Amino acid sequence: MIEREEVRHVARLARLALSEEEVDRMAVELAGVLEHIATIEQLDLDAVEPTSHVVAVENALRPDVPQPSLTRERALESAPAVADDGFAVPSPQA
Repeated sequence: MIEREEVRHVARLARLALSEEEVDRMAVELAGVLEHIATIEQLDLDAVEPTSHVVAVENALRPDVPQPSLTRERALESAPAVADDGFAVPSPQA
């Protein structure tokens, strides 16, 4: 079991305010996560290639085909203010 003080330390690092009940619950949940990680560390994964997805993802995006876009005039039609052929925005407050 992970110690309550370790849970409080991790909570402080994550800037979380935990009640005493939450500290107790997180100690149990974090201990379970650490046990699961320990189980995974026992596996021989040398022949397993790193992946970014559990299943192979191919052709997830449509082909990039050029298409007509809005003209500058059309895009600026509903702008509240225009400056130098673009959207005028207020300058940031200093």
